[in-house]
Amino acid sequence: MDKLKKVLSGQDGNDDLNVLQAASEATTLGWGTRLKAFIACFALGVFCSVLGSCLLWVPRNGLILFVVFYTFGNVASLLSTMFLMGPLKQVKRMCDKTRALATAIMITCLVLTLCAAFWWKNKGLALLFCVLQFLAFTWYGLSYIPFARDAVIKVFSVCLK
Repeated sequence: MDKLKKVLSGQDGNDDLNVLQAASEATTLGWGTRLKAFIACFALGVFCSVLGSCLLWVPRNGLILFVVFYTFGNVASLLSTMFLMGPLKQVKRMCDKTRALATAIMITCLVLTLCAAFWWKNKGLALLFCVLQFLAFTWYGLSYIPFARDAVIKVFSVCLK
């Protein structure tokens, strides 16, 4: 609390901390709490994705509901890992050279999915972006498993010959 008072009053001389470092230092969750929060957030993400898939078959607005719940589920699943690593480390890992392209494509597909559903009102394009979102999220997730991307590339190259 004293540090917060110093920062708000302008007395803190430590200006080299950025916002993410300050947020990382402010969160002092124990490992058990982090694990519970990760499981809860990840379960919420999976639940929303499955619910969105079920709502796809609702007449008239089913695709819109699918897009919203599926996208929210992916965002919740992505954010759940921040509980395990912390926000600063997660953002740094997302921007690693091996994951930067997958991260950019994944976030772009998340945004374009919502744009296609709400602003452009193009259901086919929204569905296409959901498929691309799934593929980008999978490729991003595989980057955390050693040699998983190489194995997937090898399997597809063998199947396509």
